[in-house]
Amino acid sequence: MDILKIENLSKEYGKGETAVKALNDVSFNVKKGEFVAIIGPSGSGKSTLLHLLGGVDRPSSGKVWVGGTDMYELNETKLAIFRRRQIGLIYQFYNLLPVLSVEENMTLPILLDQHKVDQKHFNEMVQILGLEKRLNHLPNQLSGGQQQRVSIGRALISRPAIMLADEPTGNLDSKNSKEIIDLLKMFNKTYQQTLIVITHDDRIALQADRVISIEDGVVAKDEVIRP
Repeated sequence: MDILKIENLSKEYGKGETAVKALNDVSFNVKKGEFVAIIGPSGSGKSTLLHLLGGVDRPSSGKVWVGGTDMYELNETKLAIFRRRQIGLIYQFYNLLPVLSVEENMTLPILLDQHKVDQKHFNEMVQILGLEKRLNHLPNQLSGGQQQRVSIGRALISRPAIMLADEPTGNLDSKNSKEIIDLLKMFNKTYQQTLIVITHDDRIALQADRVISIEDGVVAKDEVIRP
């Protein structure tokens, strides 16, 4: 079953002779529970693609379906709600709110929806992420690896349809990088969490089920590593 469908997706910045096409007619599908790595050189369009898949930016043309919903048919308010509930975003620099504790950062998507936190699910996440003794800490009291764990928890607290990670280990040392990738793989395998990772690291890419190479705004290669 396809959880994500991308059809003829393009993104152009500027107009006329100065226009730059960052993404050009990209199409592919992702199955539920699949781990996909997206690679490519700087400026290839992979970050633009991630922003379009995450609902952070709107395409110039093309379609993105997440779980059967055409994201870009939604107005801004509905898109923001859909993104918060269905797409978990993890960034290289964590993007945690500095004035909120670990617990508050992790549960923020639920509280923004004015829903009650599922305490059993939250406690399970905290234990898996090894954050039991850090719940009242602020982000600046945590190591980089701990901050990225909080970011993962926040991304997964709503049980999203897909998780998008943009260079999730780019700001970490090798030990923490391995731990973060192992955690993402565990959520992917144990919970069938669909995972899409943007990375420059071939070692990470080769752990995925499938590798999509982006060059000059187009899909240059789409290769299944583990069927």
